[in-house]
Amino acid sequence: MKTIRFIFILLLLTSCKFTKNVNTKNSITKNTRPNIIYILADDLGYADIGPYGQNKIKTPNLDKMAKEGMIFTNHYSGSTVCMPSRASLLTGYDQGHATVRGNPVWTNSGNPVNLKRHEKTVANELKKVGYKTAVIGKWGLSEGNNDGNFPSEHGFDYFLGYKKHGQAHHYYADTLYLNNDPYILKGNKPLLKQGKYTHDVFVNEALSYVEREKDNPFFLYMALTLPHLEITVPEDSKKQYLDLGWPKRKMNTKGHYKNDPEGNTTYAGMVSRMDRDIGKLLEKLKELGIDDNTIVFFSSDNGPEFEKRDKFFNSNGDLRGGKRELYEGGIRVPLIARYPGKIAPATKSEHISAFWDFLPTVCDLAGVTPENKDINGISFAPELLGRTKDQTKHEYLYWEFNERQGPIQAIRQGDWKMVWLLEKEPELYNLSSDIGEQNNLAKQYPEKLNEMLSILKNVRTESAEFPLETRALALKKRK
Repeated sequence: MKTIRFIFILLLLTSCKFTKNVNTKNSITKNTRPNIIYILADDLGYADIGPYGQNKIKTPNLDKMAKEGMIFTNHYSGSTVCMPSRASLLTGYDQGHATVRGNPVWTNSGNPVNLKRHEKTVANELKKVGYKTAVIGKWGLSEGNNDGNFPSEHGFDYFLGYKKHGQAHHYYADTLYLNNDPYILKGNKPLLKQGKYTHDVFVNEALSYVEREKDNPFFLYMALTLPHLEITVPEDSKKQYLDLGWPKRKMNTKGHYKNDPEGNTTYAGMVSRMDRDIGKLLEKLKELGIDDNTIVFFSSDNGPEFEKRDKFFNSNGDLRGGKRELYEGGIRVPLIARYPGKIAPATKSEHISAFWDFLPTVCDLAGVTPENKDINGISFAPELLGRTKDQTKHEYLYWEFNERQGPIQAIRQGDWKMVWLLEKEPELYNLSSDIGEQNNLAKQYPEKLNEMLSILKNVRTESAEFPLETRALALKKRK
């Protein structure tokens, strides 16, 4: 009997020792992998929210999120328009290597280019270690009349939202998609702006989703459409901005976009409604007891369009330009990250990062090795977690853009930035002293300019649909 008891105690001690070894803080298990929520605004300017200097539009929940987490001051979108920007976010490739490098009609053939069928995304990577994955809101990567190419082909278990880019221009759309099938919003009339405001549909679904998946590690890509044109919002979101003496901004109400008649109070109301609903989501995480194990990111897909001419809100602060430009105002975007107990509160990072860094970053946090070894992204998880000395830096960041005025290329290397519109002289700026890109230093620093130009020789793979040639030449060839 003593022998049996001794063997039992020995086995028990051995089991306890083994359990201790596999649950060290450095090991990642299903129960310790963080939930990941990425909230993406649409056409929101760098300084449209309080943490980045906005003083007219109220964003108390994003202000609080910044105080509880980290803000990045040198973070960049994937592109200066939405479709290629979202592709970079999901795949880890910059615009020199991505499949999608432009919006639907701006291709060499005139046909839209989507993600390749079954092209791998961050959702595929996270599913390998048991994550549930969802995109709610604007997908916008299944253009044209092709069948399929839904989020389900790219690693997402669940989808509710706009399939196509143009459909997301209307906030009272009558048809969304639920997974791979049309989802009818009965009573919605887009042209009359009647029915359910689709932003509210997405927010309510996101709240339901995290409740359904609270016991699983999950990745929720919450691709909101605010504050993209059309400029419209329910009246309750305008109330706090009425009677403030703001100048009226008359909007076109009869074009493609069914804007509300007055723009300033509407735009502010759209941003504040988004902020309100981000607050709802953060409160839901606390209510469900998963707040401490959830990392939440907030960013925008590119610079603003609403304020490219009228500067009432100063949406870009000191930055030059906006949407469809490769100056800082078109591509530098806010990034707030909150992860209680892991990211130090009220911290600010000057680390230079971009959308293509998102995939390797969350793979790092989840303990996943990305399948594609040639992605352009670099994990900024060390920066998030306070290990700045371990943070790898980019040699450079690269963008290209080719619509009506293109092609334009841009490179950022450290404090230096080069912008080059084909057939014109390249421009060179030092962002440390000239964040507004007002002082072209190309002639004063020819050696630095030549160094940047030499980088251009190896920054991209050739693309038949996105050649580096003027639109006029491309259209001539097409005819």
